[in-house]
Amino acid sequence: MDLVSSVLAGDRLGLARLLSEVESGSQAGTQALNQLFPHTGKAQLIGVTGAPGTGKSSLVNQLALHYRRPPQGEPRRVAILAVDPSSPFTGGAVLGDRIRMRELSGDQGVFIRSMASRGSLGGLAAASAGAAQAFDAAGYDIILIETVGSGQSEVEIAKLAHTTLVVDVPGLGDDVQAIKAGILEIADILVLNKADRPGVESAERALQGMLKLGHPTKRIMHHGRVEELHSADSEQAHREEWIPPIRRTVALEGKGIVELAEAIEGHRQFLQRSGEWQGRERARLQNEVELLLQSELMATWRRGLSPGQYEAVLDALMARQQSPRQAVAALLNGRVKR
Repeated sequence: MDLVSSVLAGDRLGLARLLSEVESGSQAGTQALNQLFPHTGKAQLIGVTGAPGTGKSSLVNQLALHYRRPPQGEPRRVAILAVDPSSPFTGGAVLGDRIRMRELSGDQGVFIRSMASRGSLGGLAAASAGAAQAFDAAGYDIILIETVGSGQSEVEIAKLAHTTLVVDVPGLGDDVQAIKAGILEIADILVLNKADRPGVESAERALQGMLKLGHPTKRIMHHGRVEELHSADSEQAHREEWIPPIRRTVALEGKGIVELAEAIEGHRQFLQRSGEWQGRERARLQNEVELLLQSELMATWRRGLSPGQYEAVLDALMARQQSPRQAVAALLNGRVKR
């Protein structure tokens, strides 16, 4: 049975083989993804990002358990894509997340895959989009994508996920850390994990204050009088707006997970009701096409260089004979000063 048929048939070994091909960037993996693409578009992609030590892996573990053992309704198939830091020695994933998710082992409705970031910007491996497509085609309902850790570049998760969770914890010593990290604005849901710690109330107040700055009160004219209209009042607003809710959790004890899952479902319903689901899907696919296009154009350009041409430019840069911008102009015009 070939890769495509085995994945569509629900064969876990076939899916694992495909993910390896996708991560390595092989031609077989690319061809399989091309054939599987018509079978995608059904799964909900949930991104989980936040500073290291906020308990992202524990939170993902509890969410997966919730979807597999819901208080009511049918269990849902869950795929977990954990983007690990690359090993400085082997270049492979450290696999720390898989070690922490032992409770899910043996469940045939859960598939866990760790991928090395390999220095990829945004905390996401370059093959993450392809892996998500493979999970989607394999029939997984929920795809949880955990990033390496938050920072200026981790906002890339918002370009891949339908719903983005930003995880924070009280007591980090900096109430505006989320703003400094540049990730608060990409949050669809704010998760205050380890909520049994002291200072959780002040941390939540700080997050609420930041949300008010990000979603200011609107003003409208009503019978000749200026009235305030909060963004949450969607019935009066010209268009419905999603205000990121804050949910407290204690992931290690499973507290607050039901409420968090309800908020995730609420966001999914909002996206579908408002038409934003299609908009996000289009933007996600556009981002993937542009990344692939950049990679392919770069590879094509490198293949067109004559032997030693690129090294000659680097030599000129080192000798301070050209600036980086002049070097780029010379390379693109085919003129290199030797």
